[in-house]
Amino acid sequence: MLQQNDCILRAKSGDAQAFRSLVEQHQGQVRATVRSMLGEVAEADDVAQEVFIRLHQALPGFRGDAKLSTYLSRIAINLSLNELKRRKRKGRWLTFTKTDGPELQVEDKAAGPEQQDLKDALQRALQQIDPEFRAVVTLRLVEGYSVKETAEILDLPQGTVASRLARAQQKLRSILGPWL
Repeated sequence: MLQQNDCILRAKSGDAQAFRSLVEQHQGQVRATVRSMLGEVAEADDVAQEVFIRLHQALPGFRGDAKLSTYLSRIAINLSLNELKRRKRKGRWLTFTKTDGPELQVEDKAAGPEQQDLKDALQRALQQIDPEFRAVVTLRLVEGYSVKETAEILDLPQGTVASRLARAQQKLRSILGPWL
């Protein structure tokens, strides 16, 4: 597999195989980000695919000031927020289905029905909080970005990220009360 910087340079010059390699390296992260924002719905795959279409279009201008994963997370969050706005305009909200795709990572040593129930409850709880809070939780807690990186991706001050994270955690605690 090509090194990421080599892939980026080759993809910028039109090498389709190099771009395919970038997609393969980052598709899991992008899908997880989008699904964390939108839930396990068909539109999540469409939005994830759109992230890579946008990357392909923007790649010639990509300067590499940020890591590619950070850049892709920003695109994924923005497109997810756009999808949520579209749903709101159409009056359509979420349906929940189980799939074999990437899910939220919940650390628990015991695997089994209780852990799956907790993952499902966490996914539903995320869908109940406002998108601006969900974006912070997704980037900071699910994807593991630092507060500084989350602030850069969302183009927010670090203090705003920290306060949204704290408020989101409070909301999640109240929603997940029976699980805690």
